[in-house]
Amino acid sequence: VQLQASGGGSVQAGGSLRLSCAASKPTFNIYAMAWFRQAPGKDREFVAAINWDGGKTYYADSVKGRFTISRDNTKVTAMSLQMDRLTVEDTAIYYCAADGSPAMIATMPAYWGQGTQVTVSS
Repeated sequence: VQLQASGGGSVQAGGSLRLSCAASKPTFNIYAMAWFRQAPGKDREFVAAINWDGGKTYYADSVKGRFTISRDNTKVTAMSLQMDRLTVEDTAIYYCAADGSPAMIATMPAYWGQGTQVTVSS
């Protein structure tokens, strides 16, 4: 199973970016999917997760109300993260992830994509 994250870039505080995650596995609708991020000098942290059919979403408190996770199992770009009202604290490398178990998706997902850099300037 391969994941490919894209959409990172540089933006000013208050701006928006949309990240995408493409999945190689055609039956990826059976997996829970998530976004994590890692800021310089900090541990990787959970950002948001979505269950296999998109019916349930979960967010870290730090992004709740500003980020929106979504998925479309009919498309190659299976999952997206709309990030609004970005702050300098959102600067990090963002990773998409997936796991067959919803219980693992927010902690230790089995599958990871490469990261995409998000830089927010003041």
